[in-house]
Amino acid sequence: MNLNKVSIATRTILIVSAIMLGISIFVPIWRIELDAPQYPEGLALLIFSNKLGGDVEIINGLNHYIGMQTLHAENFIEFTLLPYIIGGFAILMLLSAIVGRKILLYTTFISFALFGILAMVDFYRWNYNYGHNLDPHAAIIVPGMAYQPPLIGYKQLLNFGAYSIPDIGGWLFIAAAVLLMMAVFLETGSLEKLKKFRAKRLPLLAFSLLLVSCNQQGPVPIKLHNDACNFCKMTIAEGRFAAELITDKGKVFKFDDLSCMIRFLNENKNQVYTQKYINDYTKNNILIDAESALFIYSPNVRSPMRGDVASFAMQEDADKHSKMWNAPILKWNQLNSVIE
Repeated sequence: MNLNKVSIATRTILIVSAIMLGISIFVPIWRIELDAPQYPEGLALLIFSNKLGGDVEIINGLNHYIGMQTLHAENFIEFTLLPYIIGGFAILMLLSAIVGRKILLYTTFISFALFGILAMVDFYRWNYNYGHNLDPHAAIIVPGMAYQPPLIGYKQLLNFGAYSIPDIGGWLFIAAAVLLMMAVFLETGSLEKLKKFRAKRLPLLAFSLLLVSCNQQGPVPIKLHNDACNFCKMTIAEGRFAAELITDKGKVFKFDDLSCMIRFLNENKNQVYTQKYINDYTKNNILIDAESALFIYSPNVRSPMRGDVASFAMQEDADKHSKMWNAPILKWNQLNSVIE
């Protein structure tokens, strides 16, 4: 057995990775989605390895008003080089599979990892330049405002929400990287070491990962007298009634009254909201989980938009106010019956 040769499994992984990279050249690698009230269907900028796609002309028109440079593929040397670089890595992976030497596998992995890091740095630089280098004579100028889209995830830019995420080609690129890393682990014996990891440690590891995941979730603080309601457009000023929705993409919607949030939900039923929060009536601007909260509807509440619903995290607080206002305690799924 030649210790310098890779296994059949590694050769197969390399071939599959090469095919994935080859496909990624011809499909969108990244996408930036923009949504605003005037564009209910949203706008999308699709970034291929050699061109731009999607609603480029509309986005260029909007960019002109706020002083951003218009987007043209010929202005980016990356669109000339990227197809050849990706194709070169695909060929290198195939060559690694054919030659079958570990040193070539490791060289491919290290160079591919460095390229991935360099590509993300270049993408950030590209976003930064376009978001900050603005025309001082633009029709719309907001002092101190920059329009840099997020590298990945969601960001609010004036009345536009910008969401940046890999597209089909990007996920293929990531999958190829993961498979290449698996091949390296396989050849270095790291997978065998993982198999020998004692089973009793796995629950602790899983629990730790769960805690990390949970810590990444939670409400975004509402800035009183600064944030505006996404439904009625009023400035949020009252620390006992504000509410918040967070979509599956991480986009945040804030409201000055629970009634505004309920009406917004009823008008946007196609969107997926993974988190719903409402301020605790007994606290000052403390958001709690809406679906597990307790609610009381009463004219005595007198909320900003006259939804007149108070929310409580604790049963004893809800019981106290229920008796004081002579009103029943409601659950989340009962609110539509009292808020029209």
